Amino acid sequence: MTSKATSIDIAYKAGVSQSTVSRALRNSPLVNLETRQRIQAIAKELNYKVDKNASNLRTQNSLTLALLICEDPTNDDSMINPFFLSMLGSITRATARQGYDLLVSFQQLSTDWHADYEDSNKADGIILLGYGDYMDYAHKLETLIEKNTHFVIWGAEQHNKAVLSIGCDNHQGGVIATEHLLSLGHRHIAFLGDASGHSPEFRDRYLGHVDALTTAGINTDKQLQHHAINTEASGYEAAMTLLDSGVQFEAIFTASDLIAIGAIRALKKRGVLVPEHVAVVGYDDIPVASFANPALTTIKQDTQYAGEILVESVLKLIRGEEVSQRLIPTSLVVRSSCGANVDE
Repeated sequence: MTSKATSIDIAYKAGVSQSTVSRALRNSPLVNLETRQRIQAIAKELNYKVDKNASNLRTQNSLTLALLICEDPTNDDSMINPFFLSMLGSITRATARQGYDLLVSFQQLSTDWHADYEDSNKADGIILLGYGDYMDYAHKLETLIEKNTHFVIWGAEQHNKAVLSIGCDNHQGGVIATEHLLSLGHRHIAFLGDASGHSPEFRDRYLGHVDALTTAGINTDKQLQHHAINTEASGYEAAMTLLDSGVQFEAIFTASDLIAIGAIRALKKRGVLVPEHVAVVGYDDIPVASFANPALTTIKQDTQYAGEILVESVLKLIRGEEVSQRLIPTSLVVRSSCGANVDE
């Protein structure tokens, strides 16, 4: 009976140390790409299979990352922001490329989602997506910090430098959206979204909106800002309140695509045509944005790149490497809700 190939066999054939083989098979950047590819080719040739349990015992690592998706208010029973569903595929692929498994868990804010995954050897690090009201979860991050947990969150830049956050440049996105509406000749632009500290990402989008108006010499009209959380129902109610206020407006910038879709539904119910009477810009570029009627002009967040950066950052934390907060640039996707002739 032919014995199974071992890492020692690979090391001998490749002319490297056993530790180098181990790193290369984990796709560690500590081994240069050419050597990694050569070792991986030899492993494939010898039909070598990693004994993950033995590896874990030696390294005290699980070679697993935990992706904790926290509940968000939604119109259905999923309680998961569709924006994060689009990021899930990217995170899964990026984790696999690094030789790690991904443990996906849905965490209710009422439960102890901050329980220490590392102490229980479930995962070497944690990625947090979605968190509803910032004020409800902020104190739980302190628990993770106290336990020296390797974790990264998706969201607005944190003032607490002990918390590593990766997110899109929401202020820039707010500026881009408002500048686009201004370029179309609109001067009375409403904002629908939470502009308070309870939702830092929405607040940054609002502040970018305000800065773009100020640069254009337009004073901010508080009557044009209406609170909305990230649901279609909330967008619908906010738009109805705006319409009932009697305040003049020719355009709406919303803090999310879901809010925008709800707002468009409210406008249609009142006989207000989009974009003929009111132009609308959303934020996120979730898949449904291009299928809305009319198709939604929006600010795109690059979910593929975001997923890669999240995985790269938490692995750097695990390896003890230098890592810092990142803001990913946003871009404008022009569709017919602002009067474009051709949807992109």
